[in-house]
Amino acid sequence: MAMAALRREGRRFAVLNILRSSEEPVSSGVRYISTQVVRNRMKSVKNIQKITKAMKMVAASKLRAIQTRAENSRGLWQPFTALLGDTPSVDVKRNVIITVSSDKGLCGGINSTSVRISRALHKLNSGPEKENKYVVLGEKAKVQLVRDSKKDIELIMTELQKNPLNYTQVSVIADDILKNVEFDALRIIYNKFQSVVSFLPTVSTVLSPEVVEREAESGGKLGDLDSYEVEGAETKAEVLQNLSEFQFSCVLFNAVLENATSEQGARMSAMDSSSRNAGDMLDRLTLTYNRTRQASITTELMMMTK
Repeated sequence: MAMAALRREGRRFAVLNILRSSEEPVSSGVRYISTQVVRNRMKSVKNIQKITKAMKMVAASKLRAIQTRAENSRGLWQPFTALLGDTPSVDVKRNVIITVSSDKGLCGGINSTSVRISRALHKLNSGPEKENKYVVLGEKAKVQLVRDSKKDIELIMTELQKNPLNYTQVSVIADDILKNVEFDALRIIYNKFQSVVSFLPTVSTVLSPEVVEREAESGGKLGDLDSYEVEGAETKAEVLQNLSEFQFSCVLFNAVLENATSEQGARMSAMDSSSRNAGDMLDRLTLTYNRTRQASITTELMMMTK
């Protein structure tokens, strides 16, 4: 409702600009503007300022609620990084780029940043024998990527934050992705929350069980997997399969929460800037109104004395 009201005030402000431009200049060559037009513009700016202040308060409330959950979720994926590592430079044939974005706007450039990095990563991993696909989470990334990469989009999911985010909800999304997309590496792109005015574009990599086993056999950090004992009847392939699926759901859960926190922080910052700009515009309009009113009074007094 706040966004709809903001759009209405914007249209009203545009009409007032047209009215202002249609004012006829007086004979002295100075453009004349009526006090009524200025009052109407001041009213529109005040209404916009009220809306942006309300949206800032709502964003601040949501930020406090989700920030703690995002910070707590970091403990889910960190053990996997210690065990399997994070290998963004691994060379594989099938890459799936998962772009996490928001469903709503008015939150700065966090969505454009994610899309820009997704496109750069797609171009970087392109080749004659390579396959790159997109999985899009969020309406804003969908709108931008559909324009020029529609044929590469494998899956689109929106309205993730319609209900409060929890691990069960995200694990269902992760399961859908694993069932419908074939991959060697999943590249999850999101904005990691740092502060209200700062977020860090991040790429997390989750490898398929086959690639993990191949990298383990070739040595390096993943070569330490052979030093662990596996209890039970499960084979090494089954253990890697379970680890990979659980790692993906944990990383995706953290990515969605981090991006949602960054969204609210960016929206809070954007609405604060909008409120300050509206205040500055209101000060200038008030000065214009007082000058116009004083000029009209002076003109009337001069006419009376003639």
